[in-house]
Amino acid sequence: MLPECQLYGTLGCHLCEVAEALLMPFVEHGLLVELVDIAEDESMVERFGLLIPVLRRCDNGAQLNWPFDAEQVVAFLR
Repeated sequence: MLPECQLYGTLGCHLCEVAEALLMPFVEHGLLVELVDIAEDESMVERFGLLIPVLRRCDNGAQLNWPFDAEQVVAFLR
């Protein structure tokens, strides 16, 4: 079973849009991804502002920072 994840990003972020598109095939195969807009929380802007997009596993807190590709996502989800 695939772990639930969060994708940290913000509106108008081109790289975040690329990351969302890259994750769509995984979502179509059962991956649950919550999109988290960091602009809604100043502490998240400070933490992730220069790193977004960031994929985070909800089960263990592991993070995959951009840039990542499909192969890296597969390894990250194992």
